[in-house]
Amino acid sequence: MDIQEVKNSYGIKNLELLANQVVEGFITGMHKSPFHGFSVEFAEHRLYNKGESTRHIDWKLYAKTDKLFVKRYEEETNLRCHLVIDNSASMHYPLLKSPSIDNLNKIGFSVIASAALLEILKRQRDAYGLSVYSETNEYYAPAKGSERHRRMLLNQLDQLLKKQSTAKTKTYAALHEIAEKIHRRSLIFLFTDMFQADAIEESLFEALRHLKHNKHEVVLFHTVDGKLELDFEFDNTPKRFVDVETGEYINLYADTIKESYKYSVEKYFNTLKMKCMQYKIDYVSVDVNQGFESILTAYLVSRKNFL
Repeated sequence: MDIQEVKNSYGIKNLELLANQVVEGFITGMHKSPFHGFSVEFAEHRLYNKGESTRHIDWKLYAKTDKLFVKRYEEETNLRCHLVIDNSASMHYPLLKSPSIDNLNKIGFSVIASAALLEILKRQRDAYGLSVYSETNEYYAPAKGSERHRRMLLNQLDQLLKKQSTAKTKTYAALHEIAEKIHRRSLIFLFTDMFQADAIEESLFEALRHLKHNKHEVVLFHTVDGKLELDFEFDNTPKRFVDVETGEYINLYADTIKESYKYSVEKYFNTLKMKCMQYKIDYVSVDVNQGFESILTAYLVSRKNFL
């Protein structure tokens, strides 16, 4: 079954199967997987010992010598990865009647991307953990590498798709707590729209900086619906715009504030990008309308030499 058949048949109901097929699509044709841990540079060959794993056998060398050699690496330090997902009400916007990999909102993108990353990490025998937050820290699991642990995390991700959140966001508070829990050097993937009503920008940026302590690598997947939340593409008829987290609302014509709205949002996003550069955080802009595969694939390919 190829990825298109999975899209048509499963949508996002079978998360594990979909993640598996998506990853197969990523690495088809690649000479190496995008993830290889922090340091796995090839050093030399050694003779293969009967009974050990065949994972690192150099089959090209076997074809030339008719002998089994295993590739040895200078340092095989397993990657520790922690996935952090914002599960506030704004991440479930816009509400979708029939979500699929080709029709995602922000939480849908975050869940499928996380499931795909778990699949890659499993194949590389790395360790993975998960945090989910909104106005409180809803879930935390430290990094482990067992199959049982991965299935537990997949089940938790699946629950995020099944239940719409009505919670507010306290990103700054949640990230400080999560940062204190991750003690060993890790690669941290953060999925959030960075929208919050009751926090000033500096408190959010300071929380991002806190994630960098202990020499963590941090990647921010800044997820937005570009059509509605950035370009403000609403027809010019009277509408009630409701804040999904606070319930506050305003009645207006979209065109009356479109220009000033876009200016304010773009200014905030540009400031966020600059802060990420300052803190050496990898910033990935995610417009859910652009398609899941093009965004995540482009990112993984750009990172493969580092990982």
